[in-house]
Formats: sequence, structure tokens, C-alpha cells
Amino acid sequence: MLKLHSGDYNDRVTLFAEVVLPLAISRNYTYRIPFELNQTIRVGQRVIVQFGKNKVYTALVYQITTEAPTLYEAKYIISVLDDVPLVTENQLRLWQWISSYYMCYIGEVMNAALPAAMKLASETKITLNREHEFDKSLLNDKEFLVVDALELKEDLSISDIMKVLGQKTVMPVIKSLNEKRIVLISEELNDRYKPKLETFVKLHKVYNNPDQLKELFSILERAPKQVDLLMVYLHLSKLRPALTKKELLEESGASNAIFNALVEKDIFRTEKKEISRFSQPEIELIKNFSLSAAQEKSLDEIKDGFEANLPVLLHGVTASGKTQIYIKLIEACLKEHKQALYLLPEIALTAQMIQRLQAHFGDNVGIYHSKYNDNERAEVWQKTLKNQYKIILGARSSVFLPFADLGLIIVDEEHETSFKQFDPAPRYNARDTALYLSHLHKASIILGSATPSIESYYNATSNRYKLVTLTERFGGVQLPEIQVADLQQERKQKSMKSHFSSLLFNEIELALNKKEQVILFQNRRGYAPMLMCGTCGFTPKCINCDISLTYHKHDNKLHCHYCGFKDELFYRCPACGSTQVEQKGFGTEKIEDELAIILPTARIARMDLDSTRSKYGYQHLINDFEDRKIDILVGTQMVTKGLDFENVSLIGVLNADAMLNFPDFRAFERSFQLMTQVSGRAGRRSSRGKVIIQSNQPTHKVIEWVMYNKYEPFFKAELAERSGFHYPPFYRLIQIDIKNKDQNLANQSAEFLAKELRNQLGKRILGPEIPLISRIRNYYIKTIMIKIEKENVSIGKVKQVVQAAIDHFYTQKENRNSLIKIDVDPY
Repeated sequence: MLKLHSGDYNDRVTLFAEVVLPLAISRNYTYRIPFELNQTIRVGQRVIVQFGKNKVYTALVYQITTEAPTLYEAKYIISVLDDVPLVTENQLRLWQWISSYYMCYIGEVMNAALPAAMKLASETKITLNREHEFDKSLLNDKEFLVVDALELKEDLSISDIMKVLGQKTVMPVIKSLNEKRIVLISEELNDRYKPKLETFVKLHKVYNNPDQLKELFSILERAPKQVDLLMVYLHLSKLRPALTKKELLEESGASNAIFNALVEKDIFRTEKKEISRFSQPEIELIKNFSLSAAQEKSLDEIKDGFEANLPVLLHGVTASGKTQIYIKLIEACLKEHKQALYLLPEIALTAQMIQRLQAHFGDNVGIYHSKYNDNERAEVWQKTLKNQYKIILGARSSVFLPFADLGLIIVDEEHETSFKQFDPAPRYNARDTALYLSHLHKASIILGSATPSIESYYNATSNRYKLVTLTERFGGVQLPEIQVADLQQERKQKSMKSHFSSLLFNEIELALNKKEQVILFQNRRGYAPMLMCGTCGFTPKCINCDISLTYHKHDNKLHCHYCGFKDELFYRCPACGSTQVEQKGFGTEKIEDELAIILPTARIARMDLDSTRSKYGYQHLINDFEDRKIDILVGTQMVTKGLDFENVSLIGVLNADAMLNFPDFRAFERSFQLMTQVSGRAGRRSSRGKVIIQSNQPTHKVIEWVMYNKYEPFFKAELAERSGFHYPPFYRLIQIDIKNKDQNLANQSAEFLAKELRNQLGKRILGPEIPLISRIRNYYIKTIMIKIEKENVSIGKVKQVVQAAIDHFYTQKENRNSLIKIDVDPY
């Protein structure tokens, strides 16, 4: 990337800026830089540019050069939005890598990376430059009409000007008026991120003199409420270095009118100051703690890996104290005055981890995830750029932050599918992106998990990563005892109680009697996955998707989990009129409901997407469970991920078969990971926990591996299978989905593209096939899978072939309404 800085060229040298537009287009465009911006424009600043006849966008300066484009005449940049670059050059390199590796447009990466508050608002505003005098008689007819309209209205949008002129092509008129300095072009974007301001109050400095203060009380003797407010101020100002108006009024109980009276008399002075949106709780910092001998050994091995410039994979059993090791690594990073990024797969996990990290590092910790609003995310962005946050704790989008001096990356629970972005593009994996990010910053990186992904463990055993193992639980806590409830046998003996085996139900009662807590895992939300007529077999389906509707009891409706469609619950079959409508299967809602009936005195809560939609939904639920206000927590895979509750003695896996039988080559891996992880929530302190796995296949090899914590046998078996069937880690995968609202056109388009690819890549092309869900949001889908061997084949060249085939695909008229989705390394 060409770097040009202010001062490199004088004001009359013609410069051009290659910019990234926030659009799904195949290349960047080059704009001419006005001479007056030569000294100030920088790579990484946002600029306003015209693209097309009428559209104005906020773009990002990617490169500055003296070379003009050869295929078109460069338009001028309209204005620059930032005083200093908002995006670093390392970030731009990361964007380019994501665009190339994941086969998406860099504009799509820009959209994913920048917080919404930093992107273009819906409309550009045109205002009259009232500081510039001009002669209206020199304007042409169209310019006159625009100026006339602006004299009547404070500002106009592009669409307003189109109406004024009665035409769509208006940018030449606006540009002409702007060049004559008659109008100004501004963006709502400038005001989308607004710092949070607070009113601070101070006593006028003249009253710092005791005699003057005494005289002031004499003056106010006929205003007792003002005297009371003044007394409260004097008391609080001794306790706090700065006092806000809000705090003063809350403590004193005074009204705004009383406060304003003291301001008008020039007794109180007020000042608005920018404050953080993130209030830090008053917590006592933990200064130091000791590691166990096993942890110390692992920490030394990790540092050896860092010294050798290798990524480190920390394979530590559940509750082995990986977090304490991470904290020691962060401490070492901060001593070198560098920043640390701590990646977690789920927002649910950040709630507990925030408390832990803040207890050690105070307000050095910034949090970044999708539950925060636009302004909060923009504030974290700015503070990261300014190096005000030394530690960032966040979900996958945190890899896009503008780190000033990144020294350490921690990817906790590295195996988790939540690190993978599915829709929209870029479909990146934050774990793999973090590896490239560490390379850009020359930062150390550690991946941690009790159940590493097959790919990561293979890299570690192949010496691409440094493997560090931690085989014992912290504090000598034993791994839980795991038992399997044979559902077939239980049904034969008629000992099932609803969806609970006698073994699981008895253990639940025993735990509750001991005042201990229980977690029940069922990886399906809602009440019942489907309804079916017992007479004719009718099953209600989504009108937009090829999927059965799920019954949710909380609103008594049938839901589609893919497009959001809702339908009314029916008690009489719409096909045959029968009243024999049956609920099939069970979700978290149903388990919660049944437990409330069977165990009426137990306090039961549910953790799934439906129950945690609010901003602090996770936090409140976790806090209540930690404070023992909940006896039984029923949840989806959210409850399996790294949460630490000392009073949990029992875990129940209600349906292991659904995971094991899922049609995916990673089904056994995901099953092993989920069951092992959820088992790790039990018995984390003084006593050994217990796990009950319910299954119709009690002797299944995956269940046996989980029971005896046999990761190595599981890994070797999976590796042999994947080698034989050409799957990762031996082969790379690229999945291509072809979508069209016409089923026949979807089929034809898919066959055309598959043939194009097969001509170049031969047997590496599988499909097109009908996916598990063949229609979503009224688009019919066909899938092509490309398997690329890692040895002796250039993945870059394969991607070039794929892109050329897609480019040719869109030259055919019959394919132009088909959409193509590319997923590199589907996960």
C-alpha cells in the first residue's frame, strides 16, 4: 500500500485517492483530491464521494497516489469527515485479507467492520453557505431554483432537490454550487456518533473565600431551599473530586428550579463534559493470586511457544483454571504497554468474564459486542484507537477494532461455531482471522479449549502450533461422574416421567433436597418443534421456507426460526378437520413448563435466544443463578460454554441422539464438544458432580469417549474418517449456494455453474445437491461443495477459477436473477 503523508506534496500537486465504498462491488474506485486537501488527507479517513449520477456515499481512503485512473475520469472528493484516520493501515490490510480469503467484496468487509454510527446516514444534506456572498443573477436556472428553495428551508436532501428540479440527474448542479462556495454538503453521519455529555457543577471560585461564603449565606437567608441545596453541595464536594448536577439533585431532593436559581445568581457554575457510556462498578481490585504447579508449568510452556513465534493451543480440561493463566498473560502484556484482545464466542460468556477481568484490571477493560448500541460501539472504537482501553473483551466482531499496539490475542473456547459469521458476507471465522491479525501486529496468540477443534489439534500435533496440555482441574476438583440413561429401557419399564428418565429425575430431586443447583441441556428452543395431525399427518410449514413451524408457548404462536414468520396455533387440523393435533418433540419451553408442574416448589429459569433478547438479559439470568435465586436452569447450547457456577452439582443432557444423528460430517465432533463442555459445569468446587446423558444409543462410541474424557481416541477416530472421506483438516472446503425464487431457474443455474466448475476442477466438485432446508425466505437453494486437497494445490488459483466461473455465470441472461453465496471453510 502506497503511503503518502502531509508535506510529501505541495498544494498544487495533483493527487488521487483510491477509496473503499460500502458496496458489494468488485473493485475500489479512484477520486481526485482537491488541492486544498493535499496537506490533510490521510489513508484511513472517511470521505464523501459521488458514485453514479445521484448517489453520495461515505467511503474510506485506501491509498493515495499521483496516478490517475485510465478507464474513467476521476471525480473530485467532496469532503473529508475526519481530522485523523479512523481506520489504521493494519486494519485495511486485514480487510483486504478477509476479502481475498473469504471471497467477498472489501466494501462488505467495511460494512461489517465499522460500527453503524460511523457509517453513512440515509441522506446527504445540502445547506446554504451563509458566510459567502454571491450574485444570484449569475446563477443558471437550475442553480437559482435550488438556492431559492434553500432560502425557504434550512437544508435539502438529494431527493428534495430532485423534486425541486423535476429531474433525477442533480449532482452536476449541486457540484457547481459547491465549487462556487454557494452551498455546503454535509452528512447526517457527522452527528450519528454523539459523545455522552454530563453537566458538572462547581461553586463560583469567589466563594472559596470563607468570608465571601459566610456573606453568601446571609444573602440567601430568605431562600431556605437554595441554602439547603448549597449545604448538600458543600458536603458532597468534600467527598468527590467532581460532582454532576444529576448526583447533586438526587442527593438533595432539590428541583431544577432551585438549582437554576443558584446558576442564574452566578453562585453555581456549570460545564458540560464528555463522559464514558460505560459506568464501572465500584469493585475492589484483586492484586495478586497464585497458580498451581500444573498451571505454572503450562504458563512456562506457553511463553516458550510465544518465544518461538508460534500460535499456542492450550488444551485444558474443564475447570482446569485456563482463565487464571490468561490473566497472567494479560498482566505480562500490560507490563510491555501493549493491548490485549480477549475473544469469546458468546455474549453470555462475556457477562461472567467482565466481572473477572474488571476485578483484576479495573477500567482498563473495554467490552465490544452486538448487544451494545451504535454509540456505545463507536465509543469503544474511538478509545481503542486512542489506546485508552488496554484490554478488549468481546465477541467475533472485536477483531475489526483499531488496535494501536496489540500484543496478545486470547481466543477462548476456540472450537465454537459462534466464531463463524454465516450471513451476510463476509463469512469469516474470527478464530482464523485472529491468527492473521496476530501476524499483522506481531502479537502473541493463544487458542484455548477443553475440546479443541479437529483442525486446531491437528495443527498442534503437526507442529504448526505449540501444544500445551493441562490435564487436572484446579484445586484438586474431580471430573464429574457421568452416567447414561437408556431411554429405550426406561420406556419399556414405563419409568419415564414425561421427558425425564427415572435416573435423571431422582438425581434432580436429590440435588434440590441438598440445596444444590441443576443445569438441563436441550439444544432446541421453543415448546414443540412441530405439530402433526394424528389423523391425516398434516404438519404446518412456513409459507416462506421449507421448514416445519415450531410452537412457542410464550405467545401461543407457531414460529419459523429462519425468516421470523408467525402463524396462529390451531386445535383443529386445517386439512381434515380432526381435533387429534399432536405436539412432536420438545424444546426448552416445554421442559421448563413440565418441571414447573412436576416440581412446583423449584425455582426454574430458561436460557435461550427467546429469554435473553434484551441488552442485559444474559447478565441478569447469570447473576440470579450465581446468587442461587434459581434452582434449575434449562437452556440451549448457551449453558455449555465456559460458565462457572460453584453450586451446580448435576447436569442433565436430555436428548443426545439429536446431536449424534445430525447429517453433517462434524456431527460427532460437535456432540463430543457439547456434551463434554456441559459436563464441565458440574462439580467445580468442593464435591464431585454428576452428569446424566439420556440416549437411545447408550453404547454409542461418542458417549463413551465423553464418559471417560477420552479426547485422544476421539481425535484419532475422527482424523481417520476425515482422511478417508476428504474432509478438513486434509482438504479445504468451499460451499457455494445458488438461490432463485423460481425453482426451475435455481436448478438450471446450479447445473450451469457446476458444469463450469467441473470443467476446470473435475472430481473436486460435488453437487449440485438439495440442502437440508431447500427453501428459505422464498428462495430455492441448491448447493455445490468444492473439496480442495491441501497438498500440491494452490488454494489461491482454485479461488481464481471459482471467481472466473461465477463471472461467466452472470454473463448468461438466464442466470442474472440467481444469487450466489460463497462460504469458504464452512463451519
